[in-house]
Amino acid sequence: MTTTTTALQDRPSVFIALQANDETRFIIDAILADNPLATAAEFPAMVKIDAPGQIVIHRTSVQDRMGRDWDVQELHLNLISLSGNIDETDDAFRLTRGEAA
Repeated sequence: MTTTTTALQDRPSVFIALQANDETRFIIDAILADNPLATAAEFPAMVKIDAPGQIVIHRTSVQDRMGRDWDVQELHLNLISLSGNIDETDDAFRLTRGEAA
């Protein structure tokens, strides 16, 4: 385990909850691939992803899975709820809590 991973584990959790549909399947796959400490809980019509410290959704990771261009703001179309401090750019959507690693 790296120092960064250990530091993240000690930080308070963040989460994002998305509608469960064909569109978000690619987003969820990208989140879980890019955030090794993230865990997904599936509910009827919703998937909630929790992680200690941060969740980062990279535009390129989602695009690679969807097979098309994807604007980070499209995330809001299927967003149910989230917890954490938001930093959104053209290339990534980041939720953080606690001090940066």
